[in-house]
Amino acid sequence: MPPLIAFAGALGGLAVVRWAYKTAVRINRELEEARLARVAETQTGDIPTLRRDPVTGAYRPG
Repeated sequence: MPPLIAFAGALGGLAVVRWAYKTAVRINRELEEARLARVAETQTGDIPTLRRDPVTGAYRPG
């Protein structure tokens, strides 16, 4: 009987490790997608560039 209990415990342990691995992969994939979306959002945003006005020397959007 004890070998059966050890075998069942090993299978249960493998199931937990497999579930934890799949969960970690899914979370990392979602975080990477969110990071890429955030980077793409900042690159396409309307961030004005400043150019120096040659007459006054002041920086103006343009």
